Amino acid sequence: MGDLSTFFELFDEPFIHRALIGGFLTGSLGGLIGSFAVLRQLAFFSDALGHSALLGITLGILLNVNPTFVLIPFAIIFAFLVNNLVERSSLPTDALLNIVYSSSLAAAVLALSKINSYSGSIKQLLFGDILGITASDIYITLILFIVSIIYLVFSLRSHVLLTLNEDLAGSIGINTRFHKLAFIILLGIVVSVSIKSVGVLLISAFVVIPACAGRLISRKFSSYIVFSMVLGGMCALFGLILSGFFNLPSGPSIVIFQFFAFLFSLIFSRAYNLVE
Repeated sequence: MGDLSTFFELFDEPFIHRALIGGFLTGSLGGLIGSFAVLRQLAFFSDALGHSALLGITLGILLNVNPTFVLIPFAIIFAFLVNNLVERSSLPTDALLNIVYSSSLAAAVLALSKINSYSGSIKQLLFGDILGITASDIYITLILFIVSIIYLVFSLRSHVLLTLNEDLAGSIGINTRFHKLAFIILLGIVVSVSIKSVGVLLISAFVVIPACAGRLISRKFSSYIVFSMVLGGMCALFGLILSGFFNLPSGPSIVIFQFFAFLFSLIFSRAYNLVE
């Protein structure tokens, strides 16, 4: 356990302020996107995107370009290609995604191990560094958060119908292919922007766990989205505080907090018969 005076002195540091704001935004954004991804059964897709993002970071290092600038276009192209592969293949989706992300992760780790100019650590890429985020990272996350809310609010009816019955949605004139692709690309951008804070291995937890916890304690779709966002943001804040107090890695601390929030939601939902 850390010293209390040292712990409170941490809150005077600008990097802690940036971490708390960035963590809250990233957690809330993960909850928002995750609430749709979980219902659309895209949780494993987000995991595959997160693991494959390491290959995009490697490309940025090889090209001597800031990996963040390479990661977003890489995630968009990757999401588009994988979506086409899944649609055109007769193989099970989870098996295809497993092949893609395992191969991408292995290729990225092999390439990184041979790049002498790379000054960072693979551990930092795998588990993220939320304490190292900059003001520009916060602005990018905030803009993406606002864009995501606007897109999902204006296309809410289409996504709800797509979730309930894709054939029905198509029969009443909804462009199902467009909305499916648009959401997958949005998911890819969210994953790529969040990688620096959360890391490759933990990004799917930010998308999946708050959404599953929110689903357990919600009866209405609107409250489900709000609960998922709030849980994602608050778990990030409390996880960061926990990591500062006990001097623990920030990303894993946030995920552990999310896990306990999920357990609490599970117990709460059973106690009040919210599980249908």
